[in-house]
Amino acid sequence: MVELLKFEDFDQMYSIMEQSFPYDEYRGYEGQKQLFENPEYKVFIHRNEEKKEIDGFLSAWEFDDILFFEHFAVSSKVRNGGIGGRMLREVLANVNKMTCLEVELPEGELEKRRISFYERNGFCYNPYPYTQPSIAPGREPIPLRIMTYQRAVTEAEYQKIKNLLYRRVYHVSEQQMK
Repeated sequence: MVELLKFEDFDQMYSIMEQSFPYDEYRGYEGQKQLFENPEYKVFIHRNEEKKEIDGFLSAWEFDDILFFEHFAVSSKVRNGGIGGRMLREVLANVNKMTCLEVELPEGELEKRRISFYERNGFCYNPYPYTQPSIAPGREPIPLRIMTYQRAVTEAEYQKIKNLLYRRVYHVSEQQMK
């Protein structure tokens, strides 16, 4: 069901990303495309069997000790049909390391539903304050929280995750992290 994104299918995936995320939560077209040069970055997709179109994707950064899900979206045409949960479970079934993702603060109904979806799929909401740095030039930092798979993390573990994401995903320098 889930396969790795092929470069020639990038435009379909990016279209779903643009429709699913606020402007400050994703990179511009060229910046996102450049990630494919990084061996730590990959995108899992679900393809519609009939039309052969991508109807969902999950982008991930795989590091030695941690797998970070950066973006996860299902096309609005098929959303709420179970594809997202099946994709998530399939990817997680093949993971043997700490897995985490960022999620919005539970301030509105949509954000609460998103958090509940992840909780139903085995993720734990961690209360530690977290800000996603600017993902690209012209994008704003965003207050979020980290969710981790199968168990909550200690504050020390959270700091390790945060520092890794800041350095390797968002390219924040040691000086800027202080």
